[in-house]
Amino acid sequence: MAPAPQPLEGKFQGPMAGYLPSGQEGGPRMNTISLAVLIDFIIQRTYHDLTVLAELLPRKTDMERKIEIYNFSARTRQLFIRLIALVKWANSVSKVDKSANIMSFLDKQNMLFIETADMLARMSRETLIRARLPNFHIPAAVEVLTTGTYNRLPTCIRERIVPPDPITPAEKKQTLLRLNQVIQHRLVTGKLMPQMREFKIKNGRVTFEIKHEFNVSLTVMGDGNNVPWRLLDIDILVEDKETGDGKALVHQLQVNYIHQLIQARLVENPNALSEVYNCLHYFCQSLQLEVLYTQTLRLSYERLDDNINVEEYVPGVKITVSYWRELTSKDSKSELGYRLTVQSDPNEIGRPLAVVHVPSLGAKESAEVADRAVRSDHLSMERLIVYTVYIRSVSRLNDLKLEFQSFLKDVDFNLQGTPAILTVPVLSPCLRAEQVHITIDTHTGMLRCHVPKHLDCPIMPEMQTCLNGDRSKLQQIMSELRFWITHRRCEKTLQHLPAATTETLPFLTLPDNPLMQPGRHKVYVKLHRHPNVIIVVQLKEKANTPNEMEYTFHLGFVAYQTTETDITAEESQNTRLVSSSHPPSHPPTVSAEVPKVYTKLLRLIEFDTFVATHGPGTDVDELPPHKRKSTGDLGPPAKQQKTIYPAYFIPELAHVIAMCDEKIPFLNLAQELSRREIPHSGLQVEANAASLVLKILSLPMPTQQTQDQKQNPTGVTLPTIEKTVMNDLMKRLLSISVRSQMNKSNQIRNWGVEFVFYSTPLQSTHQKEQGNRRTVYLAYEQANHDFVKTVDELLRDWSKIVYLYNLVFNFSEHVKNKRLNLADMVSVKSYNYLNLLLGYGPKKEVICNIYWCAQTHGFRLVYVGGISAVNAHSMMRDQLASHLNRQLNLTQVVQILHETYNPLSSISKLPIIPLLGIPRPQVPILSFCILPQSPCLIRLTYQAIYCLEIRMRSGRLASIRDGAYSRFDRNLIDEFTPIQGLKGFLLKHVDENAVYRGRSQSEDDNPPSPLGMEDNYSGPGSVSGAGAGGSSPFTSGGMRGPQSPRDSGLRFPAPHTPPSSSNPHTPASPHPSANSGGGSNQNHPNFNLTSPPAHHMPHPSPGGLMPSSPLNPQPSPHMAHSPGPNTLYMQGHQDSPFTAMSPANTNWPGSPSMPRPSPRPGQSPEHKPSGSSTGNTGTSSAMSRVPSNRSWAGAVPTLLTHEALETLCRPSPHPNKDITGPEISPLERFLGCVFMRRMLQRHIQGDESITPLNSNEPGMVLFKVDGLQFQVMLNQVHMESLHLKAQHLPTPPTPDGKQPFQLSADDLLVLEQFFDLRVVSPPYRPNAMTAFCRVLSCPGQVLKDFVQIMRLDLKPEVMGDQLKWALQFCMRVPPSAAIIPIGTPGIYICKLKILFFLQITRIPYKGKEWKDSPSLLLPMVYDLTSNITQLVERREQVQSPAMNAASVLLRRFTEFNVQHGQCSLFPAVLDLLTNLQLPNDVPPPNQNIGPPVGQVVGSSPNPMMHSPMQQMGQMGPSPVGPGYPQMTQNQGPQ
Repeated sequence: MAPAPQPLEGKFQGPMAGYLPSGQEGGPRMNTISLAVLIDFIIQRTYHDLTVLAELLPRKTDMERKIEIYNFSARTRQLFIRLIALVKWANSVSKVDKSANIMSFLDKQNMLFIETADMLARMSRETLIRARLPNFHIPAAVEVLTTGTYNRLPTCIRERIVPPDPITPAEKKQTLLRLNQVIQHRLVTGKLMPQMREFKIKNGRVTFEIKHEFNVSLTVMGDGNNVPWRLLDIDILVEDKETGDGKALVHQLQVNYIHQLIQARLVENPNALSEVYNCLHYFCQSLQLEVLYTQTLRLSYERLDDNINVEEYVPGVKITVSYWRELTSKDSKSELGYRLTVQSDPNEIGRPLAVVHVPSLGAKESAEVADRAVRSDHLSMERLIVYTVYIRSVSRLNDLKLEFQSFLKDVDFNLQGTPAILTVPVLSPCLRAEQVHITIDTHTGMLRCHVPKHLDCPIMPEMQTCLNGDRSKLQQIMSELRFWITHRRCEKTLQHLPAATTETLPFLTLPDNPLMQPGRHKVYVKLHRHPNVIIVVQLKEKANTPNEMEYTFHLGFVAYQTTETDITAEESQNTRLVSSSHPPSHPPTVSAEVPKVYTKLLRLIEFDTFVATHGPGTDVDELPPHKRKSTGDLGPPAKQQKTIYPAYFIPELAHVIAMCDEKIPFLNLAQELSRREIPHSGLQVEANAASLVLKILSLPMPTQQTQDQKQNPTGVTLPTIEKTVMNDLMKRLLSISVRSQMNKSNQIRNWGVEFVFYSTPLQSTHQKEQGNRRTVYLAYEQANHDFVKTVDELLRDWSKIVYLYNLVFNFSEHVKNKRLNLADMVSVKSYNYLNLLLGYGPKKEVICNIYWCAQTHGFRLVYVGGISAVNAHSMMRDQLASHLNRQLNLTQVVQILHETYNPLSSISKLPIIPLLGIPRPQVPILSFCILPQSPCLIRLTYQAIYCLEIRMRSGRLASIRDGAYSRFDRNLIDEFTPIQGLKGFLLKHVDENAVYRGRSQSEDDNPPSPLGMEDNYSGPGSVSGAGAGGSSPFTSGGMRGPQSPRDSGLRFPAPHTPPSSSNPHTPASPHPSANSGGGSNQNHPNFNLTSPPAHHMPHPSPGGLMPSSPLNPQPSPHMAHSPGPNTLYMQGHQDSPFTAMSPANTNWPGSPSMPRPSPRPGQSPEHKPSGSSTGNTGTSSAMSRVPSNRSWAGAVPTLLTHEALETLCRPSPHPNKDITGPEISPLERFLGCVFMRRMLQRHIQGDESITPLNSNEPGMVLFKVDGLQFQVMLNQVHMESLHLKAQHLPTPPTPDGKQPFQLSADDLLVLEQFFDLRVVSPPYRPNAMTAFCRVLSCPGQVLKDFVQIMRLDLKPEVMGDQLKWALQFCMRVPPSAAIIPIGTPGIYICKLKILFFLQITRIPYKGKEWKDSPSLLLPMVYDLTSNITQLVERREQVQSPAMNAASVLLRRFTEFNVQHGQCSLFPAVLDLLTNLQLPNDVPPPNQNIGPPVGQVVGSSPNPMMHSPMQQMGQMGPSPVGPGYPQMTQNQGPQ
């Protein structure tokens, strides 16, 4: 067949092949190179030539060097010149490249045409001449198409190519079994070496396995005896697991070579199997020696350095390695050194490698070493050396063990471990960590020793030197080590005790006692708590068993000195056991430097060890084997578990140190008690050995105890203790025990003193105080060891018990008196001899804790509130404590607590939180401030402006007066302002029946007294009557009830304070002097109308009006405050308001009214003619209740019942239901209204636009503004709210004849309602009043618009359903306003511009609530000149989208909707409330204008309490304005 035609683009097969370079068919005709590569080649050539010159020039002469350098320079210069030319030419290479590409393309096309013509000519001349169509093989085609096979192929193909059929598996199995028999027969009949006895015949082959060397497989090719063995497989088993990295040691080519070599030797060899073994055995042994040699070199190089060395290595024969080279160089006995040799057996080639040791080891050990390291799967020189070192180490340590046994008898030595360690016990018993561990350094062979527990032992280096050298001092070193470890045991034993050990003390002169000489045979123990006491522990080895120690203890007393003659005071007291309370300034130190303070031994006492360790309840015995236990005297010994201490714990030492540390403080304390002549029973051990105890037999009287209480620094007279009280207390005192206790939290010892008493004179209700045994536990610090201070503190606590018992003893006598009814007043919660807890109040749940304070030398009172009530007596704590310390009468204090609880509880309900915005927005002022003056007198200030003086009296009464008036002269107190209308407000809460009952009972029980005086609770400094005890009926000899008539204790001396003014019921007699105690005749038949004048008392002074009690000690009910002054004062001061008062006709509550004419021309405004009466029965007529509006009327006290005081102080709803807000007390509402009225008056006086007017009615504020007259007055019904009355003044018409602009009556009503509900409602803030006055001073049109805004605030329903926003007119600046300070007036008028604030809230729709509605605070400005209303915008502040929307709406209204001649203020606001639409707020076409619910977003929580939104939040669905109906549904679109 003719060859297939070749494509023109293919490789040329003819003479044209290779015409074009490969890969350059489409490129330029010439070979090209990159310019960068060319430059690289030139640089490399230059560098190469330069390097050759640098190497060759030094060997040449100078001339030759110059010639070579010149030739190099010239040649290099020519080369780089050509390079420069080439680079310059390369700038125009683009044109050349284009031309070359064109020429190359044309050459390629030309060649393709030529090649095509040549191929066509070749085909016509050569290929097509021989081309013929073959003859078709018809028979073969027919056979294939009909039969599917072709059987006409030549048979030679079958014979030469097709393989014969394989034999069957059965024939294979039969053949292999037959071959196994042939191999077995050959092995039996042939000669087989002993090493090859382990073989396996399987699958027609025999496999011989020589352990640790090789595996070889052979077979035979026939069953004839002359058929040679055929080697099938060789597997070398020698491995290097340490340095071989897991790779085979023999390459496959080497294995093939050995295979061919052995196979060649098997032919015609009668002993073929022996030849196989010998060849492979020799090869494997040589390989093993090579592996060991390689491992040795690597060990020496990487880890062991010069500690091992290869002495000799003969490949295939042996290798010798030396070790312990340092020991060989230092030990003279080992001349040959320590080495081992691994070699093959020269006598018998079939034996494995053997190990020979120098010095020689036993045959057993040597064979074991070889089996472990050489004849194993792990061929390792390191294992061979390690095990050899171990064997030699055990041998050397056994020899050392024999030396120790020569002087340590009956000691258990232990030799074990890898590496081998010999442990030698030093003491008996001895922990393993305390034993000496001796081992051999595996690298150097030197002996090493250490004690694991004491790695820093200084004796170990010396002992190690002794072990490696001369061992004659070994026994002495062991003894020193024994003492050293014993010292450490002492330190370990005392680590949890307050003591420290030291081996030396800084003695300036050594003591003569041989025990104190330097040496290791003793240990000094310093007690931390007792610096003047040391314990000397003498150590001694037992004679028969040197491993056991004996301990002897000595107690030493030391002093500290700086020179030989400088001895502290303890030397003179060397027999005392008292440690220094003040340790030396420089404590003794032990250091390498010269100590600053030296130690001098004063005395040394030896302890009997057996007696010291076998005291009462303590028994420290030795148990075999040398274990110790501490047991008590009681308990079954058979079942008691033995306490096994660790070996390092020394029970004798611990017990002695603990005993000294515990007993020394007791002995010091006992000596201090003896020094103060306080009897005690000495130190004892309690039953069952529980603890040590010091029993005190008795304690002295408190007044005789310490010098600091005799010289009382406070000047307070200590109470007198009667002998009967002291004797009763000592009878109840059963025992006083002093013990030492440990505080578990800080591990500090404290003194625990236990007082045991028999019952108490006052039975309490505490469940733990019902038995007869009462214990008192006291604790004192023991850390500073100041025993003088401890005894002083004990005596102080004893004084607490005695003084409180004295108080309780007298009180218990009064409790037993059922006439006093003390059980109904108070309940004794607890009395534990230190504290007395009294429960009182309605439920007896408030508690008063009474105890004696030794620091202040007086009683202290602590008050605790109950579950449902607070204890209001906390404010009177100091006054009640002072009263108790003066009177020392607990019964009187109990009655005061009982009778003042209700009024104080009422007063405590008044708010005392600081308020802002009263004088200035940022200055806080207390709303109420309570200032106690005495147990029954307090001053109550309101906003630091007004002051009330409240006096608690008996009979459930209290008197209140204006505290701005002085009680001693006619002047006012500078800090306070009189409260106008206080008298009238208080008279509205007077209960006449209760006051009359108290007065009548007092008149029956106590006849009138000729002398009017104040009680001894007049003020903070009033102490009149305290010395005589006349302020209470309980201070007299006979005990009577509070209403007991003619009590001897009710006769008082004259008071030191000015007496009250004259009483109309006293006889006509000269007024007694202040210092005289006498009085006039009470039976005088004539009653004068007035008392003689008192020059020192121009106005009434509060006095007594109540029956005799601790709260009201005056016996006569007629000692009331006289409201009128004396005649002389009125004659000298005609302009005084007091001249109009008549003392005769003033019907004071509770005082009898008598029919008599007035002694003066002027009658009192409150005077009314009273009915006549006959005789001196003192029958009272109907009392007048007309309130007095005089400013000084509040100076006269007004009697109120506790219920009335509770009504005044308890928060309650406002009487005007229209005013909402938090509930406050009526008293706060009244004072707030008075305060607001006063602030209004001050503002009117300072505002030029407001004209004040004079008013004939007191308490009324009258002023006018631009044709309007306003009246501001208190509500005369309840006097808790202010009201505004507005009316027009008659004004003449304008010059043009028109009527002036006037507000309508409805507008005036809106002003009045806004004033009542928004300005003077709680909270009372003067800035709201200021803003309202600024609104009133605006022009008429502007005022009318403001009134319209007020109407929307009060009555939003007037606009129907047109509003989308609810309005609030802010009288004060809310917190969210950032323009002016918060809380300032919300109206500012400056330069014809008015700034005001409106807060608007979106009216909810679609079922939303007011709390979810958005709220905006709009600061708005109205310009009077331009009649424009707009929002205040700050340029530097980014406005919110809502504020921007409101501003845009106001601008649009200004542009289009402002009407000429009409004020734009209210229309702009109305348009804003109607049309303001927030972004993303699409309300439905109809919505309900409902009241807001909840807190308004963005509003102030406190200042804006009159917000309509907040009103709705508090009242739910109630109307927006107070008293207005609900708005109707909006039917039109918004």
